[in-house]
Amino acid sequence: MTDETCQHSPEGSGSGVLRSGLVGWREATERALYGEGGFYLRPEGPAGHFRTSVHASPLFAGAVARLLTEVAARLGPGPVDLVDVGAGRGELLTGVLAALPEGFPVRAYAVERAARPAGLDERVEWRAAVPTRVRGLLFANEWLDNVAVDVAEADEDGVARLVLVRPDGTEVLGEPVSGADAAWLARWWPLSEPGARAEIGWPRDRAWAGAVGALEAGLAVAVDYAHTRRTRPPFGTLSGFRGGREVAPVPDGSCDITAHVALDACALPGAELVTQREALAGLGVSGGRPPLSLATSDPAAYVRALARSGEAAELTSQGGLGDFLWLRQRV
Repeated sequence: MTDETCQHSPEGSGSGVLRSGLVGWREATERALYGEGGFYLRPEGPAGHFRTSVHASPLFAGAVARLLTEVAARLGPGPVDLVDVGAGRGELLTGVLAALPEGFPVRAYAVERAARPAGLDERVEWRAAVPTRVRGLLFANEWLDNVAVDVAEADEDGVARLVLVRPDGTEVLGEPVSGADAAWLARWWPLSEPGARAEIGWPRDRAWAGAVGALEAGLAVAVDYAHTRRTRPPFGTLSGFRGGREVAPVPDGSCDITAHVALDACALPGAELVTQREALAGLGVSGGRPPLSLATSDPAAYVRALARSGEAAELTSQGGLGDFLWLRQRV
């Protein structure tokens, strides 16, 4: 988080539960992003505030198009489904449809809680929920990080407590976690050191299992900022974004609220976790420079290839987008 990160209220642990405006981060985030006037329902959409792989280069959509053709080849004759979960304003689907071979038999679905944007390709069916009996590719790029979750913090005795928050972002430690929250933390992200924090990820596990459950045959892919058991951040990753910069996570609708995903916890049996760098390399996207000989034989082609190389380098960069994790689940 930035130096704008909210500080705890001086009230004692649990004392804020009955005070007006205090709720868990899961409820606060849901309201801030999707409630009346919610951040994600604004006309500009996510692209107005942060840059994803989709916005970085059309090479990303091209790679997804290649992945879809591979899935289609495995499934055999007939139309294939492409489901974009957390579709934003349809940017990825627009790019994929443009990159597919002419006449490719695809049924495209955008799953998004915001309204359908004007001018979107008429081939895209806009839905609020994942369709059933999907046969093809279900792709979720930076969706799970915005599935709202609660936050826990270990108090001075090492007891994990629910973090409560006011609309202005100030926090209070509430009651000790229990039930599903406690069980998930014990298995996936134990807390014991005072001050240690974690995002309680079972709502994301459930959301991903539901999406995969809609897949009758094919491949489901989730791409996100993520960590695994070996790389859990000691103080969590809850953060806010506004206008392209990281800000304090204030749940008043003024900013995006996000947290990295414990993607290993989401994985179902048989799933595979790879970095974006590895996944895109397998789909023909690498940051290698074009041969200098091309600059002599075809200068215009060299310039185009150099531009593609730069875009590919951004998508696969170490310490950047290349470190995203891809969760691949074949059905």
